[in-house]
Amino acid sequence: MTIHASGKIAQPLNVIVATDCGSTTTKAILIEKVGNEYRQTYRGEAPTTVEAPFEDVTRGVLNAIAEIEELSGRKILDGDKIITPCRDAKTGVDIYISTSSAGGGLQMMVTGVVQNMTGESAQRAALGAGAIVIDVLASNDGRLPHEKIERIRTMRPDMILMSGGTDGGAVTHVVEMAEYISAAEPRPRFGATYKLPLIYAGNKDAQPQVKKILGEKAALVLTDNIRPVLERENLTPARDKIHDLFLEHVMQQAPGYKKLIEMAGAPIMPTPAAVGVIMETIAKREHLNLIGVDIGGATTDVFSVFDGLFNRTVSANLGMSYSISNVLAEAGLANIMRWVPFTLDEQTLRNRIKNKMVRPTTIPQTLDELQIEHAIAREALRLALIHHKSLATALKGIQQERTISDVFEQQQSGKTLINMLKLDLIVGSGGILSHAPRRVQSMLMMVDAYEPLGVTRLSVDSIFMMPHLGVLSTINEQAATDVFVRDCMVYLGTCVAPIGQGKEGERCADYAITFPDGRVDKGQLSFGDLRLVPLASDQKASITIQPAKQVNLGAGAGVSVTREVQGGVVGLLLDGRGRPLQLPTEHDARVAMLTKWFSAVGLYPGSDV
Repeated sequence: MTIHASGKIAQPLNVIVATDCGSTTTKAILIEKVGNEYRQTYRGEAPTTVEAPFEDVTRGVLNAIAEIEELSGRKILDGDKIITPCRDAKTGVDIYISTSSAGGGLQMMVTGVVQNMTGESAQRAALGAGAIVIDVLASNDGRLPHEKIERIRTMRPDMILMSGGTDGGAVTHVVEMAEYISAAEPRPRFGATYKLPLIYAGNKDAQPQVKKILGEKAALVLTDNIRPVLERENLTPARDKIHDLFLEHVMQQAPGYKKLIEMAGAPIMPTPAAVGVIMETIAKREHLNLIGVDIGGATTDVFSVFDGLFNRTVSANLGMSYSISNVLAEAGLANIMRWVPFTLDEQTLRNRIKNKMVRPTTIPQTLDELQIEHAIAREALRLALIHHKSLATALKGIQQERTISDVFEQQQSGKTLINMLKLDLIVGSGGILSHAPRRVQSMLMMVDAYEPLGVTRLSVDSIFMMPHLGVLSTINEQAATDVFVRDCMVYLGTCVAPIGQGKEGERCADYAITFPDGRVDKGQLSFGDLRLVPLASDQKASITIQPAKQVNLGAGAGVSVTREVQGGVVGLLLDGRGRPLQLPTEHDARVAMLTKWFSAVGLYPGSDV
């Protein structure tokens, strides 16, 4: 097998096995060429084995692949080795590839001069490369020198990214930050003997001094400035260096990763970076504005592409197993309880949350447990999007030319790029969304958490294979695209949500839906209504909505809107609950309201809701 300099593989790939080593579960999929197209054929899972007693990530990988062997009847393993390339129609695979976020993923500390300028640019570079940013240090962050030094010393990151200053500007603050790092003598999280990788991507004039101060203390790598001039960010060189160092240094130290790197036929990618690659690919191919979410056991990653600009954030303290207690702490008990459609005392909820944290691989055994888990997921998703909006912003610190219309809009730099009215598609991924017992549950979790405005399409990753396809797209784009379109993406349907509020039962909007067969369904949507209209995945319909005078669908208050809407496995959701969404504060009224909504869409059939 030959690999070109571009990283693309020359030899045809007909059988591919890919794994994603997550914090809780290692997931393996088999992709085979059937005729002229690639299809995902079998999958296997096993608990991740990065912790004691195994402390070897490859054990979980081999266990997950062994499950594929059993299901497919194909011999892939020879002891602890993967048979590559294929020997015959039933033996071996052409390539093995993997992504990983096991062992806490890639943890980075970033530094800048001005916190909301170069500090934020450095943060965006690290997040885009798939890292978890554990702290942002800046000259103006309000911490005293000894506090900064103490912070660097205690955090034990996997890597540090230093930025600061525009090319040709003052070097004082950048050099000062290098001296703090030097004084702290930071130690990496894994591996006692090796030097901490440090990327310098700041003012190029400060390179000689940074080299002098840190050259002996860290594994220093110099790259292009991420903010060469105030008006422009240049994040790609720093992101590429982060990927390289992640493989060369960090992965080599984590338990069993040396073996994993030797097994893989392509560089291992951090899971979030791989998901980001596939999200960007979809958005560019379809010319969409999208928001994607990957809700995992330890973290929730949010990705967005608006007007071609890609952003990623990671909420390192919001997850559904290891970090579930943090969701409770950050959202507050009342916010989680507001989504639970029955009476539950506080202690019972706290106990259930703690149980999940202690036993991260357990899944709900009763309907009550499932509903509680879905309530927590709504809050984790909601909080992660708020975090994302605060970081996915226009560049700060620059004077933008303003036209008359800008003055009226009061636009300034630093405004979030996330415009929910321009949003075309929401993509959900991660265990709780991919494995919800019914697809309508995934759809409503995302609608409740994100409160989409106007007309928005929703989809979900069928069995959580986006990371696998992200890394696959770097070596064979056709295989990744084929599988993505045919096996990965499940379109749930379209949500139509008028903006505005009114009393329950009052008229929100009148609608007329014209179906492909010419049938027309007319009706009135009242405030507090949630209505599901069947519309298959391969069908499109036309909807005309005449909102009440205080209600807006994107064209202005009271202005009628006609849009083409695409169906899905759930269908067309007409959401008359108003925006922003407000639930009754009184307990009995809220439970009654939730029961009404959940029944209207058949969320938990066979129960009272």
